[in-house]
Amino acid sequence: MDVIAYLIKILPARPAFAHCDIPCGIYDPQAAQLAAKTVLKMVQKINEEPLPENGRPEVIKESVVRYENAVGRYVFTKEAHAEICKKEILILWTDYFKTEHLEKFPDLHELVWKTAKLCSANKRAVDEAKANELIASVDKIAEIFNQTKK
Repeated sequence: MDVIAYLIKILPARPAFAHCDIPCGIYDPQAAQLAAKTVLKMVQKINEEPLPENGRPEVIKESVVRYENAVGRYVFTKEAHAEICKKEILILWTDYFKTEHLEKFPDLHELVWKTAKLCSANKRAVDEAKANELIASVDKIAEIFNQTKK
């Protein structure tokens, strides 16, 4: 520890300036886009899952267990990816987008806010229209992001 303390004393410190927590160039909306598409896919799988069968008690039980297991996994994945999507959008919002982006795209604040709300709505519901709306909203943010990179 004495060596480190000595080095700190003799090496000059210079201030570092950055607009974000991590170096530019690593932000990308693709993770949010993939997560939004996963939400839609899980909604479709939930809606397509065949309902439990009727019949003998042992057939009914097996069918119910299969159905509940499948739907439970789809719901878990849908909600997890809606949360990933929200996290990725908010990272872009809080760490990447700057004042000059808001000046160039004055609807960006509301778009991000509504997209985050859509993520929450998709966690709560099994609604294909809402999932498609989420994809479209995330794609708009991605388009703006890509325009800021030019």
